[in-house]
Formats: sequence, structure tokens, C-alpha cells
Amino acid sequence: MDDILFKVLAFIVAIGLLVAVHEFGHFWVARKLGVKVLRFSIGFGRPLWRRQTGPDEPEYVIAAIPLGGYVKMLDEHEGPVAPHDAHKAFNRQSLWVRSAIVVAGPLSNFLFAIVAFWGVLTLGETGVRPLIGDVTPETPAARAGLQAGDEILSINGQRTPTWSLALQEFATGSVGAAVLQIRVRDAAGGERVQRMPSSEIGDVAETRDLLGRVGLVPERPDVPPVFGRILDGEAADAAGLQQGDRILAADGGDVASWNDWVEYVRARPGVTIELEIERAGVPMSILLTPAAHASGDDVIGRIGAANQPVPGLMERYEVHYRMGLGEALPAAVARTWEYSVLTLKVIWRVLTGQASIQNLSGPITIADVAGKTASIGFVYFLKFLAIVSISLGVLNLLPVPVLDGGHLLYFAIEAIKGSPLSEAAMIQGQKIGLLMLLGLMTLAFYVDVLRILG
Repeated sequence: MDDILFKVLAFIVAIGLLVAVHEFGHFWVARKLGVKVLRFSIGFGRPLWRRQTGPDEPEYVIAAIPLGGYVKMLDEHEGPVAPHDAHKAFNRQSLWVRSAIVVAGPLSNFLFAIVAFWGVLTLGETGVRPLIGDVTPETPAARAGLQAGDEILSINGQRTPTWSLALQEFATGSVGAAVLQIRVRDAAGGERVQRMPSSEIGDVAETRDLLGRVGLVPERPDVPPVFGRILDGEAADAAGLQQGDRILAADGGDVASWNDWVEYVRARPGVTIELEIERAGVPMSILLTPAAHASGDDVIGRIGAANQPVPGLMERYEVHYRMGLGEALPAAVARTWEYSVLTLKVIWRVLTGQASIQNLSGPITIADVAGKTASIGFVYFLKFLAIVSISLGVLNLLPVPVLDGGHLLYFAIEAIKGSPLSEAAMIQGQKIGLLMLLGLMTLAFYVDVLRILG
């Protein structure tokens, strides 16, 4: 229950912040260009909090449903306007003023993403060096000529000092480029560039194991199968295991490393394991039953124990990646552009049937990822906010009535014909746009439910 509440809280914080950023763009530009703002609302429905500093000042509102927001401006299409305020009405403004106010919302989301990515790059991330431990035969990686012992240095010119960044480039590159140019360094220190057609990777939304689809197995440290910390009340503690116990065999089979032991336990939830250990030089037999533990859509075995740390073991694998303040800014701009283009291409591929609807994410998936990234750390949550902010910016620019892009479409028609669309035409457009938006939200929610059901 605590986990669910944390995810809901992280979701509310994320959506509330990004909606506030979007609506503040409209609000700030409208005020700067002389348009009277009546209300600035975060959320819809019943107001939970409101404040107005004066009769001629905007009303600030936080409402009960945190799934959006709006800026209400003085407009003769929405009600009577006093003669002395007519020049402040939105509908009385020139075409460029109205367009600037509308585009300011999505633009604010892109600017927020740049600032967030800049923060991520300057604060830095600690990750795992992208060292290839094995290459699966007959996979895109094997056909591209990648080999065990290679370290991935960059993909399509983008540096990949960690597996996280390498995965990011595999995912974005598989949609945004016809061929991935993968620069690697072999075990002897020589560098080369291998080519991988992105079509061989396919739709990344259809797999939860992108590295497996590419055909790469990360190199892992050879961790001895020796128990370190034992959690109180968990299965390992109940079985009598102690710190320093070395695993000799499990159900009669050898256990060569801690990684092998972890995989063995994960595959046996609720199944009793006959464990042979060595304690202080004395062989012993212990019966151990891993508890069943939900992990995403799967159920895995868990015993509540960690390996005994080996000094210096992770020095080869751990890397802290960060940029200087000046270097990070153009990189943040480039990353925002890359994700914006990627989002557009994915939307187009989904609409034309070239990509799975699994690329869509609804509120359940967004809440889940918000909670996970927030629990990992601030930098990861900040990166999540940047990506969602870009998605909001791109989606709002789509030429769909009720969205900002729909208003810009109306303005483009007005510029061409020399006069605004009739009120009846705009109302019909709003109805169509609302139906399209509801349909998209329903589809995204349906995809979320399918993910939960596996």
C-alpha cells in the first residue's frame, strides 16, 4: 500500500509541476502582451485552494483533479466584456499575439526539458560501464560484428559511458535513424565502428528486454557466492544462514558465482532448495524456501540476503558521468530535440500502423515510472520529468482542436482566408477534437490495463 501511495504522490507532483510549467507559459506571455487573465488553475473540478490579490488581478486556483490545468483569459466569445476592458480581450488581439500566447505553453515544456537535462548532465549519474560480456548468435548485435569484451563508446555520435545511456541510444536510434553507427573499443584498446540496421531491432515497445532483442549480454563481475548481509525475518534468516557462509551447491548442482545463485533463487518462488554451504571450513546442509515476491508482472523468488562485498571488485564497472556547465547546455538542447523528433516519429508510426500501440503510456504507466524513478534518486526523477515534459509539448502542438496545435491551425486558416473561422465551425471542431482526445486517453488507459495483465 505504501508503494502505491508513493507512486500516486510522485505522479501528482510530476503532473502538477509540468502542467504548471505549461500553463505558466500561456499566463506569462498573455500578461506581457496586455491580455487580461481571469484565472490560472492547476487541475480541474472543485477548487481546493484559491487566491486573488485584487479585483482586477487573476484568480489562482488548485483544483481537485490533478490531470491538467488551464488559463482563462478575457474573451468576448466566452461572455460579456466591459467596454473599458475590450482592448484586453484575447479575441481582440492581433494574429501574432494570439499565436504567441498559444505557442508559449508547449515552448515552456521544451524549455523546462532543456533545463532538466542540463541539471541531469551537470549533476551526473553513476552507472555501469557498457562492457559486452557475450553476444547472442543470430541477433542484430552478432550480425553487426559486436564481440565479447567490446566496450560501447558511442552510438550515432552520442557518447554512451553507461549502459543506461547505451540503452537510451539503442531505443531512440531504432526509431530515429536507418542505421546505428556503434563505436566500440575492444579488449586490446583498438577502436572500430560497427553498423546495425535499426529495422533489425524492430519495435522496442514490444519487448521488455531491449538488450536481449539486440543480442547483448552485459559483462558482470565474478562475485563469489558468499553471503553478506542477512535481512531479519526474511527467508535466509529463517533458514539459519549467516554472514560469511559460502555456497557450494544448490539441489546438487554447482553454484559458480553470486549472479548464478541470484538467477537460481529468482526462478524458484516458494520452492524449497537443498543448499550445501561451507561455514568456517565446515560443510553444512540447509533447506531454504524463497518467498514469492511480485516484480512488475512476474513473481520471483526472494530470500532477503546480499553478497559479501569484495573490495575493488566494482572499480572496472562503475562510472560516474557528468559534464561541465558550459558543455552540458548544448548537449541538453540536442537531447531535447532528439526526444522531440523521436516522439513525433513514434506518434506517426502508431497512427500509420507501423508501430505497436504499446508505445502509448497512460496515467497508470506514468504513475508507475514516476514512483520508480523518484525512489531511485533525484537525477533519475528529473530525467523522467524532462521526457514527460517533451511529450506534453509535442502532443499539445498536434493540429487537434482543443489542443494548442488546434488553435494554431485555426489561426493558420485565418491568416490564409483573411478572417476568423465562424463560431459554429470552431464549436464543431472543438467537439471533434474532444472526441479524438477522449479516444486517445481511453486507448492509452486500455494499453495500461493490458500491461498490468501481462
